[in-house]
Amino acid sequence: MKNKTIVLASDHAGYELKQAVKSFLLEKGYQIEDVGATSYKEGDDYPEYMAKAASMIAMDQTGLLIGILFGGSGQGEAMVANRFPGVRATVWYGDVTSTAVDGGDIISLSREHNDANVLSIGARFVSEENTKATVLRWLETAFGGDERHARRNVQIDSIE
Repeated sequence: MKNKTIVLASDHAGYELKQAVKSFLLEKGYQIEDVGATSYKEGDDYPEYMAKAASMIAMDQTGLLIGILFGGSGQGEAMVANRFPGVRATVWYGDVTSTAVDGGDIISLSREHNDANVLSIGARFVSEENTKATVLRWLETAFGGDERHARRNVQIDSIE
């Protein structure tokens, strides 16, 4: 997925983790578009940054943008992102050692089944090293293309 540009966004709670993941991804050769916060600002409000990232992904006609959001829990950040048509944000806030019946973990399944184009991370619940490994797994997992999942994704994207 290195042909895609990764749009990053964070508030104060996710700022340090975003910076660490940004450096990590740049070292791995990924292209990054950081829409803020550009510095640590205690008490800043996440909707501004998440909306900017989600808007970019929603308006992208090339399919070459994918987003990673960082906040305290990741929940509110994903809620903002999912308000934008064509954005399918999934939340991750910790270890994914449990697996589904078919053997997939939640991060991989978010890509394989839902073609998630935004990963929202709860920075207060994760370690930097685990986050880096999870982000790589998410970026390297492709949409499976199964007809039933593709059909459902079209239905999700058509909800107004």
